[in-house]
Amino acid sequence: MSSPDLALNIRPTLPRRKDWRIGCAGAGFIIADCHLVAYRNAGFNPVAIASRNPATAHKVAARHAIPTVHETIDALLADPQIEILDVAVPPEQQPDLIRQAVELGKGRLRGILAQKPLALSVTDAKQLVTLCADAGIMLAVNQNMRFDQSVRAAKDILNRGWLGEVVLATIDMRAVPHWMPWAEGMESLSTFIMSIHHLDTFRYWLGTPDRVLASTRPDPRTKFPHRDGINLYILEYESGPRASSWDDVWAGPCKEGVAGDNGIKWRIEGTDGLMQGTIGWPKYPAREPSTLDFSTRQHPGMWFRPRWDDVWFPDAFVGTMAQLLVAVEDTREPEISGRDNIETVALCEAVFAAATQHRVTTVREFLI
Repeated sequence: MSSPDLALNIRPTLPRRKDWRIGCAGAGFIIADCHLVAYRNAGFNPVAIASRNPATAHKVAARHAIPTVHETIDALLADPQIEILDVAVPPEQQPDLIRQAVELGKGRLRGILAQKPLALSVTDAKQLVTLCADAGIMLAVNQNMRFDQSVRAAKDILNRGWLGEVVLATIDMRAVPHWMPWAEGMESLSTFIMSIHHLDTFRYWLGTPDRVLASTRPDPRTKFPHRDGINLYILEYESGPRASSWDDVWAGPCKEGVAGDNGIKWRIEGTDGLMQGTIGWPKYPAREPSTLDFSTRQHPGMWFRPRWDDVWFPDAFVGTMAQLLVAVEDTREPEISGRDNIETVALCEAVFAAATQHRVTTVREFLI
């Protein structure tokens, strides 16, 4: 049964003021093709940009009509006009950049949107949260999968209680990511770059799990040395639910001539219903909307299939910036705050340790 008029909560709350002056630290793909496209569509106000490569910054500025290009990121961080800092630099560089932004932006900078992962360790993540809080700067994290329409609709259905008690949640990914050059040499590859999306989504849907079982093996296609490629993990909750994901970044020799069957499917089963969906991201740059189908005991034998035109890349990036701007306006924690994201970083650490040390881990041990 098709029911396109279902009033599910899939849209982000937008700020009252859209002209907050945004400075962009970084000019790579995620800024050029996702952040800035989404911001222009939403009517947000990026006013300055800088990159390690000034030529790239100039090119992106021209494409998106950004009036100010700084020759260095240091100059961007010191720009007196910037109220909101949008960070898009490699994970290992992000903590130091945020520390510098806080120092140079005291009394002026109102908010920082950090990339995921906020940091590569809970220790660094906690330090950044405390540093920003002490400076009166809102810190939010760009966990953009939370603003994919099917992921957000699933959360709304869970909040309404239509599935009853959750029994099992699964994500099955068969998709080949494009590893950026900065990924080479990181202690963790898949866990902190790819799996973090799914781990944070499980946290969004169900909360932080108590125990983790995990296994990993290198990805045959990725030539540089790495420990975690294909990730398999199970999350256990004392309250009952189990969650599991197969993050298959190999997906067979589909890049080497074999007919592939790539995609991402998810499913949540409850005592009163079930829902399942797909994530359209693997088809990017084609616009492939994610989907959601659900059935409940209240309507026996019926499938509800709401559909949307929005796609994760780039449309979800409206939500990640909007939740920070709304938090700044209302003087409250962002929806995806740095403080909340500490537990996503801890969950990543727990998965990586479980897989590489061959033991059951708890999230709690990494939060201490």
